[in-house]
Amino acid sequence: MARKSTRKLWAEHIAKGGGQTIKGQQSPAQLGARFKGLILGIDPSLRGSGFAVLKYDPATQPKVLETATLKLKPAISMFECLGAIGNQVEDFINQHKIDHVALEQTIYVQNFQTAQILGAARGAAIAAAAMRGLPVFEYAPLRVKQSVVGAGRASKEQVARTVLSLTGSDMELRFDESDAIAVALCHAFSWRAKV
Repeated sequence: MARKSTRKLWAEHIAKGGGQTIKGQQSPAQLGARFKGLILGIDPSLRGSGFAVLKYDPATQPKVLETATLKLKPAISMFECLGAIGNQVEDFINQHKIDHVALEQTIYVQNFQTAQILGAARGAAIAAAAMRGLPVFEYAPLRVKQSVVGAGRASKEQVARTVLSLTGSDMELRFDESDAIAVALCHAFSWRAKV
């Protein structure tokens, strides 16, 4: 019998509605208040990270306050890129009263070096938020798409259209920015206060 990949197992888990409560997660009976506040959503990548600040209140339509895509040229060293990512996160934290930071987990990659580079980019973003004492949350790409679009295999175009529809925004977004908004929305829809 062939073994299933982690990606297929996760897709099946989401398709079933999440299944059982995972150790450390809250069961529906334990759910507290929904999220209300500002979320910094991050779609991390070494040379093309997306950032978005989302104002979320369950009683109103979510509002995108600011977005940015950090495009870094190949001539810039990896270490300078990591510094730029950290600085971008700090800039957003300084400009907005961020309550939570949400970012996309590393997607499955077969190339070890690519995985290391993606992990370093995520680490730069996480470190900048953690040094400020902000809670950081990570979501798998399939989960983000499932919670925002309703389909774990949604295209970047579908994610962008859905994000604009959910937020009532008429902004022109790059895919990195719409992905960052989607991560923030996923967090807003998923997070509950501990009771």
